[in-house]
Amino acid sequence: MTMAHASTDVNTCGRIDHMPTSPTPVACCSPVLSAALDEREAQSLAEVFKALADPTRVRLLSLIAAAPDGEACICDLTAPVGLSQPTVSHHMRRLADAGLVEREQRGRWAYYRVLPDALGAVARAITPAG
Repeated sequence: MTMAHASTDVNTCGRIDHMPTSPTPVACCSPVLSAALDEREAQSLAEVFKALADPTRVRLLSLIAAAPDGEACICDLTAPVGLSQPTVSHHMRRLADAGLVEREQRGRWAYYRVLPDALGAVARAITPAG
């Protein structure tokens, strides 16, 4: 699946899964600070927070978001964070599993793009109702 053809759906508090039937992301749960989350929603949101709890992952997200085309090759992410390619791949997998980035394979290299709607869902989940 290419990034151009991927459609996403927020199915649980910011977690993004590829769903072919929904063309746009849709938030599914109430903000944490205005309503109680059920167990599944809390678990899903916690997984996103776990992915964001590592400073290297936050830095990788910022590097990708700041890239000229809004995407970055794994080969361009190793030097800025000073880690080996396998270690950066591990961090990127954690971000992808949390639904924060999308991965596209191009030949031997993986390219990543931040999913802004996923970050927006996380922000909405922790924003007090007002």
